[in-house]
Amino acid sequence: MTVPREFSEPARSRSDLVIGRDEPFTAARAQLARGGSVLLHGPAGIGKSTVLRALAVEYGEAARTVLRCSATESESHLPFLALADLLGLVLDEVCDKLPAAQRTALESALTGRGESTLQRDGLALRLAVLSALRALAAEGPVLIVADDLQWLDPASAELLGFAARRLGDTQVRMLCAARTEDQEYDSHLRASPPDTLALRLGPLSRTQTAALLDHRGYTGLPRTTVRDIHRTSGGNPLFALELGRALAENPTPPRPGEPLPVPTSLRALVLNRLEMLSPAARHTLLVASAGARPTLALLHAAGRTDAEAETARAAGLGLLATDSEGPAVRFAHPLISAALYAEAPAQERRAAHAALSRAASDPIERARHLALATTGTDPAVAASLAEAAALARDRGAPSVAASLGRLAARHTPAEDGPQALLLQAAEDAITAGELDLARDIAREVLSGSTVPAERVRAWIVVIETAGHAMTEVDAVFPQALADAGDDPRLLARIHYQLGWRALLVDGDFDPAREETAYSAELAARGGDRYTELMALAFQAQIETLMGHPDAPRTIKRALKEPQDPRVASHHNGAGYARFRWLMMSDQLPDARATVTALLREVRRRGSVESEVHFLRGLAETELRTGHCARALDLARESLRLARDTGIGEVASAVLTSLAEAAGGELDRALALAREALDHSEQDGDQMYVSRALAALGHAQLVAGDAPAAVASLRRVRELEQGLGITDPARGRWHGDLAEALVRIGETEEAQDVIDTARARALRLGRESVLAVLDRAEAMVRAARGERDSAAVQLTSVQDRLAKLGYGLEEARAAFALAALRTHRPGPTSYDEAARLFRRCRALPWLSQVESAATMPQPAEPAPAPAAALDALDSLASMERQVAALVMEGATNREIAARLFISVKTVEATLTRVYRKLGIRSRVDIVRLAAGRPGS
Repeated sequence: MTVPREFSEPARSRSDLVIGRDEPFTAARAQLARGGSVLLHGPAGIGKSTVLRALAVEYGEAARTVLRCSATESESHLPFLALADLLGLVLDEVCDKLPAAQRTALESALTGRGESTLQRDGLALRLAVLSALRALAAEGPVLIVADDLQWLDPASAELLGFAARRLGDTQVRMLCAARTEDQEYDSHLRASPPDTLALRLGPLSRTQTAALLDHRGYTGLPRTTVRDIHRTSGGNPLFALELGRALAENPTPPRPGEPLPVPTSLRALVLNRLEMLSPAARHTLLVASAGARPTLALLHAAGRTDAEAETARAAGLGLLATDSEGPAVRFAHPLISAALYAEAPAQERRAAHAALSRAASDPIERARHLALATTGTDPAVAASLAEAAALARDRGAPSVAASLGRLAARHTPAEDGPQALLLQAAEDAITAGELDLARDIAREVLSGSTVPAERVRAWIVVIETAGHAMTEVDAVFPQALADAGDDPRLLARIHYQLGWRALLVDGDFDPAREETAYSAELAARGGDRYTELMALAFQAQIETLMGHPDAPRTIKRALKEPQDPRVASHHNGAGYARFRWLMMSDQLPDARATVTALLREVRRRGSVESEVHFLRGLAETELRTGHCARALDLARESLRLARDTGIGEVASAVLTSLAEAAGGELDRALALAREALDHSEQDGDQMYVSRALAALGHAQLVAGDAPAAVASLRRVRELEQGLGITDPARGRWHGDLAEALVRIGETEEAQDVIDTARARALRLGRESVLAVLDRAEAMVRAARGERDSAAVQLTSVQDRLAKLGYGLEEARAAFALAALRTHRPGPTSYDEAARLFRRCRALPWLSQVESAATMPQPAEPAPAPAAALDALDSLASMERQVAALVMEGATNREIAARLFISVKTVEATLTRVYRKLGIRSRVDIVRLAAGRPGS
């Protein structure tokens, strides 16, 4: 099983990457490459054989001889069977190379002829196996591949272990796999060389489980179903695939709140010991499997009077965990609980739920069990479930609320109208990040409702589940407007979404601002304070991005009482609009406090989408202040959550790319930015095309690829001009573009970028942007030979950025200043830049500093003859700098480091110098400097 290229993982260098096994696979490859041996171990179905096969394919090509065996439980009693599998096909090749006694012993063991046994000729047989392996290794590398080592017959295991312990430096590697529980693998190491690396394969993550299911053809499963498969399987690949197959073959999905259907193949695997329990004990376990958090006290309350003895017996059989802490009754594996429930007749399940509905103390649990114990519609049950859903919502458990709401709708008679309950369940599902479920519920409402308010509400759910890919729901807007008629409350909600469409799809700020302002007006007219506040908050965000002078005034309107608590902590609410305004106004401490409070509140409420946004916001704040390690942790957390839910993946990838470029891995930063760019282009999201390009250009600049950075960031400039974005604090890419342009010798364009951005930053009071632009301008001055004024400017910039709290930008200014002083006599110190980057944990930048600091510095050049200076006048600025450094005797690598450009750029620049000066080589430049004619 191999991983297709997906957004959730950046590009890898190997095409045979095993899903979810990158780390152990890499460790195994390294061990085998060193000539060592590997033992893969873990529980049944965890994927040991898959990884074993992938490694065997890769390393089998380099081996002259590959010996294989795969034991089975039913054959483990047959002596020497595994040995016959390993050596049977090479017996003729090695027999002539063995002493007579060893040859006889080996032939007897492999063929079963003669009287030789391990007991009678034990030493001869042991030596024969060792000699055979040495003989094979003398002809070339040998790879032994042994799967299911636990079923190896004892005789073969003993012989293999004897040889393995004595192979020494012989070209024999062993690649084995064994089924183990917990960490009990020591016994299997006896059949392996002493230096064998033992690698345990653990469960897959939810994202990896989803990738595995997609790869095996179980595509299109809702995220909620994938979540249930992952939970039920415990991350076991075999179990997950079997559950996926059962769902694909079963047209009727389980009711909300019920476990997944477990196929017969898995039931037999996990329940083969159930027959050893009494009927009463089996029923006690069924009640436990139906409960969300079963305890002995709960089982007693549900009428299971002998629960202690029955659960103890089940634990002894391995059905329940024996190391459970506290009063909980925990199954040894989630699949056992699901299989036990699936095995029981429907009547027994309902009886178990009925007993739990009377025993449970929590009202949410009581309502859920009551619903699962009831068939058909029942208004009393529906009312109980609706109350429980509201309670779950208040507790910050929107996923539970959505499940209970769906159950309430199922038990509501058609004449009482279940649509309102379904719509609330859909909105709860959006809050929980279960977009597929929300969309399915909305479609169900649209197929059965003719009430305009219900239909518009359902259309809004469909639109919101599209996320940034709003082109996919273009056809929805005319239908929603038709259903809304002239109702200002309904129209307000639709025009709010049209504002988002104008921004994300058309990339046009003015229409987006007009739509949101109109939405706020309609909502006020219709008395819908929630939509009015949301529209005002969105209008404020747009105005902030535009650099519009009305932004602070609109934020105040959005924060005016009366407030709606749902808006206060919403990721598109006024609180987040204020956070963005604080960030762009350089008020970093206030911004951090604001977004931290927002994040705390949405975690309490269980709003996954807002949590993804606020994690990004906090990560961005930490990045600005120079806490790169903290920013990287937060960004990665945001990206993991975005991948799991399908919410904000592009935005989280962009921010994580920036964090990786600052404090992580440059390759990952580049890969994430490229993936974000691909996806935003596919979605038609012009805003994030721009942001992804800005992240890509930044990563390319940090990686030293100035020409590529210029190409990416020029596209950002073109896009933002078309989008009408004038505030340079929005993307903060202008300084990077100017610096990259300096590195490739385009100082005039760099100065133009600086001047244009500076005029806008001055108008808006963007102090940190102005400081970064001044840093870039100092590099322009240095490139023009104005080193003293550049040094003065950089010193001022470093001080200003320190006072504003922009730690990483401060360190970059110190780095530029240190590089500028490398031409001066005396020691050149990068200590200050290294100290600042180290304080920030900015590892990619620190690596650059260390490289520059250890590079030999050329001596101060002697004045060049006048003729050479006249010749150099015909060159562009960058060309003059490169030529001057060649005259000093600097190598291309040293020139690249001094001027912050790539070696390829140095080579291309020298080619232009040769052409303009009519010379052929570096030697001619030196001759020119000495006043001698070129060759």
